[in-house]
Amino acid sequence: MAIISLSRILGFWCEVQADSVAIVHEGSSITFAGLEASSNRLARAYSELGVQPNDFVLVGLGNGIEFFEACFAAWKLGATPLPVSAKLPVFERQAIIEVGEPALLVGFNDGEHEGQVDSGQALPSVPPGFDPDPAISDATLAEITSASYKVMTSGGSTGRPKLIVSARSAHVDTETELLNLKKQSSILIPGPLYHNGPFLWAMESLFKGSRVVITTRFDAERTLSLIEQHKIETVYMVPTMMQRIWNLPDALRLKPDLSSLTTLWHLAAPCPVWLKEAYIEWLGADCIWELYGGTEGQGTTVISGEEWLQHKGSVGKPVAGCSMKIVDEAGNTLSAGETGEVFMRPDMGQGTTYRYIGAKAKSLEGGWESLGDIGRMDEEGYLYLSDRLADMILSGAANIYPAEVEAAIDAMDGVRSSVVIGLPHADLGNTVHAIVDVPGQNIGEAELLAHLADRLVRYKLPRSIEFVSEPLRDDAGKVRRKLFKEARV
Repeated sequence: MAIISLSRILGFWCEVQADSVAIVHEGSSITFAGLEASSNRLARAYSELGVQPNDFVLVGLGNGIEFFEACFAAWKLGATPLPVSAKLPVFERQAIIEVGEPALLVGFNDGEHEGQVDSGQALPSVPPGFDPDPAISDATLAEITSASYKVMTSGGSTGRPKLIVSARSAHVDTETELLNLKKQSSILIPGPLYHNGPFLWAMESLFKGSRVVITTRFDAERTLSLIEQHKIETVYMVPTMMQRIWNLPDALRLKPDLSSLTTLWHLAAPCPVWLKEAYIEWLGADCIWELYGGTEGQGTTVISGEEWLQHKGSVGKPVAGCSMKIVDEAGNTLSAGETGEVFMRPDMGQGTTYRYIGAKAKSLEGGWESLGDIGRMDEEGYLYLSDRLADMILSGAANIYPAEVEAAIDAMDGVRSSVVIGLPHADLGNTVHAIVDVPGQNIGEAELLAHLADRLVRYKLPRSIEFVSEPLRDDAGKVRRKLFKEARV
């Protein structure tokens, strides 16, 4: 074991490979030595602004080297980074500030206000591109380890944000096997770093001394080019990215040399069976890996492409250290093959992986918790997800899962993505409404319904269809169904 504080992890790798490139972003790069020095200076600047051990530092920066510098500066002070979108509206930002009470805001300079705590006192803040006084030392700081290495945001059921504070302290074991990540390797992260998945894969790779290549935003053709250019071994994706790559003309998709790629991770949203089959045929079953779990970390499943071919549609079996079960509306445990709500529990007990600020977990007796997903388990313990419980559409007493309808829509040539919601109906309760992104394509309603008729039972077919030409999901594959529904209701 080689357990190292995150306040010292860059220094550890500087002793091994100081001049090796740590981060690459849009033509710019920084070495491990450079990242160590810049984050040391930044940490001292943050300290002068009042950041103390175990404080939260709200990091509202876009993808770039500066994002990593801010996070490592926080860790060097024994503080905890709280990443949020750089485009976060002032109202949402203020709600997060009120819940989390960060000691410092990084990356906001909109002239609206600097953010306030309940006392009304303005919080210290630094704008994007902040450069500390060159006179500030970049020497190594004293070792200190925060009680939590990250705190992530999530929408709460009340409409106010909730914070998910990791129970893991800010340290890492560089020898522990995690996510198939090898030491001193290379990874491409084309997703937004303020989301848990991209944040986790990027940081864990850096902790292992790997080169991390990031993009400002996702571009399908550019992603393949970067894999070839940097001889990327691991890439993080979500199904939306996978589909956009697959929709490229074969001449563009098959041109880059992807022979360096050993692992493609996908997660964060359901992956249509047809799309996963296509990727397995293209890149090989041993390359494709899927993970299911929440930021909370109570439970996780993992499945390789080879396993998936034997259990098509599954997201895998629970990994060591956790348990899962399927429960009905009355809280009774269901048998294999029966569909219900997925509950999970870490073997070390409830509350050992995270804590909420601003929310309470949905739990059952015995420490079982739910993230709100619907699914079933087979006789061998493999989990199959249907959809989110909150997204389910009840139409004429029938349960309809948007993810299933979206997968059928997205399988049609010319469709970039889709979002399915339920709209109120006086007789049926709700009806299925499909919003379909078809850029530059002439797809009609009749043509789409004919396509769906071969894939969905009649009651699941959309009663109304809306065609748009702008992306419906962000680069993390996330969609705010609630906002789509509110806008149309």
